Amino acid sequence: MTSKPFRFHPEARVDLRDSARWYRERNATIAVEFRAAVLDAVRGVAQTPQRWPAHLYGTRRVVLHRFPFSIIYLHNPDEVVIVAVAHGKRKPGYWRQRV
Repeated sequence: MTSKPFRFHPEARVDLRDSARWYRERNATIAVEFRAAVLDAVRGVAQTPQRWPAHLYGTRRVVLHRFPFSIIYLHNPDEVVIVAVAHGKRKPGYWRQRV
C-alpha cells in the first residue's frame, strides 16, 4: 500500500516534543513508547487518511489507545498535515489557528 507524504505543522512538532519531554522526566521507557505510539498512528494516517472520522474545522482525528492524546490532521490532496498532538484535557480546538 502506498503512503501519502506527511509533515508536522511546526507547532504540532512542539506539541510532540513537549509531551515526550514530560514523559521522559518521569520515565524514559514510557517516553519512547509514547513517541512510538504517535509515529505509528501517523504512519497509519499516511496509509489510509480517510479511515478516521471528521473532527473540528475540517480536520480528522486519531485517538491513541494507551496515551490520553489525539493526532489531529488535515487530509490534503497531496499530503497529510499533522496539525496537533493534542492532550485530551487541553481545550478542544486550541490548535484552530494552525488549520
